Amino acid sequence: MGFEFVVLWTDLALWTLFAAMLGYGWRVSRHEALRATWRRVLRDAPASCSALLLLVFVAVTALDSVHFRRALPATAGQAVGTRFYDSRTESLLDLALQRQLAMRETTYSAPLAYRAITKQSVTIDGEVRRELPRLIHGGAHLDGAEPQLAEAWKADLRRRTLAGLAGGALLALLGTAAVALRLGRTHGGAAAALRAIAGDRTHYPLRALLLCFAALCLLAGPVVALMGHYHVFGTDRTGNDVLVQTLKSIRTAFVIGLLGTLATLPLAVVLGILAGWYRGWVDEAVQYLYTTLSSVPNVLLIAACVLMVQVALDKHPEWFETGVERADLKVFLLCVILGVTGWATLCRLVRAETLKLRELEFVQAATAFGIAPARIMARHILPNVMHLVLITTVLGFSDLILYEAVLTYVGVGVDPSTSSFGGMINLARSEMSRDPVVWWSFAAAFGFMVALVLAANLFADGVRDAFDPRARSLRPRLAALRKSAPGG
Repeated sequence: MGFEFVVLWTDLALWTLFAAMLGYGWRVSRHEALRATWRRVLRDAPASCSALLLLVFVAVTALDSVHFRRALPATAGQAVGTRFYDSRTESLLDLALQRQLAMRETTYSAPLAYRAITKQSVTIDGEVRRELPRLIHGGAHLDGAEPQLAEAWKADLRRRTLAGLAGGALLALLGTAAVALRLGRTHGGAAAALRAIAGDRTHYPLRALLLCFAALCLLAGPVVALMGHYHVFGTDRTGNDVLVQTLKSIRTAFVIGLLGTLATLPLAVVLGILAGWYRGWVDEAVQYLYTTLSSVPNVLLIAACVLMVQVALDKHPEWFETGVERADLKVFLLCVILGVTGWATLCRLVRAETLKLRELEFVQAATAFGIAPARIMARHILPNVMHLVLITTVLGFSDLILYEAVLTYVGVGVDPSTSSFGGMINLARSEMSRDPVVWWSFAAAFGFMVALVLAANLFADGVRDAFDPRARSLRPRLAALRKSAPGG
């Protein structure tokens, strides 16, 4: 069976961004000062562990950013050489989770359950009873009747959980052995390398990294072992697996966080440099612009823009072949809206830094030699404000992820057909008030979102400390003050 690739707007933007990151990595490898700065980031244990967790999220995002449509089987009378494709757009992540996508129940089910949470009328030996029905897929491999069925279920959960833990522990040990063998080349053997790792005497925080990797393996192992036969995080109102929705929401969070942050850069950097360099009426115009923008409540401004986009998309359904393309364009335009409305803070920082840089000797010398202002701004000002851009970009990533959750919660975020943390939390409003309480959708979305935002914040702290000299000099002084304090 054939297929055709489908390139969505956000796919193109994400893969372009990944290529730009690889290009930046190549530049760092050839620039000694940048290499030294990023080594400081990697020597920070929380930042390194956060980077490892972010790489896992990036891998999930990359798998969910390769889309295709399957070719439909040929029918009688179909012309030779013609091929029709399914209207449903899939991704490589959908292909990996194909079994979980097929395990659709009729309605809610609790995590790891084999029965539904609401009673139904069933006929047993000619008698109508109200009982909790068996799930169609969750625990369907279990046979028997109660109470033997419950005991078999518990034993099966224990067996599969222990097998997953053993697999995760084995993977963690293999990773540790590979690192020890690699490090043993410079430490006099693998045993000496293991002692150095255990004592945290390595150049990079390998002990923290390996512990983080082991924790991820031990968490992922049981999930992988159980997800083929149970709904690990339960199912939602329509019977869809919550784990699948949570994994697919990661891509939406990355799209909003990365593209929304990058969309602010053109306006913020260009206008900030122009205002700081030319001063005068240019500076006043830019300040008036971002002051006016900042005075409008962000949520109201974004909601108005999103509603206008929604009206345009509803009036032109012929623009899209599938519903996924329409929902994806809405997400892309939401990122553009977040960028157009959120550039004021970075513009202020770039303007202030440009005002300082234009008075330095090397800039004054370039001006005295008659170099054109555009060349000075491109060659001398822009490279020296990029540390602010990098720090602000990393710090703003987590803010926009939370922003998406708020916007979707109030109904002006991503399309309802797009999986997102905000959409899951929004649907959980009614679920948390029903009886019995359906808590697992909210808990899964909240847990994954907190893990992603926390990892992004810790990584941002490491980047800020490495790229901002004032942050590096402040931390030792704070540590000294704590030690000198009474009882410190």
